[in-house]
Amino acid sequence: MSIMESVRKRKPRRPRRSFTPEFKVEIVRLCRRGDRSVGQVARDFELTETAVRDWVKQAEVDAGERNGLTSSERETGRVAAGEPRLREDVDVLKRATAFFAKETR
Repeated sequence: MSIMESVRKRKPRRPRRSFTPEFKVEIVRLCRRGDRSVGQVARDFELTETAVRDWVKQAEVDAGERNGLTSSERETGRVAAGEPRLREDVDVLKRATAFFAKETR
């Protein structure tokens, strides 16, 4: 089988889904209860095992049971990462405003 044939036979990707924080908390609670494995919880709710494991790890970090960035620290990082872009956008808008203000005189 050639590489092109194997590429064509792959399953189409499932669209990216988003979940509420409450849903994630409930899934983590089910995993921590211990009567079902992470894999079983993932199958029961048609989730990827990787996503569920990531949610459990993040909950452990948030609870101080594991080292890493908490959810709030991650969010702060995302905001800070977008800050230079926002400054650039504001600068462009200021220049455009000045340009059009000069044009209308």
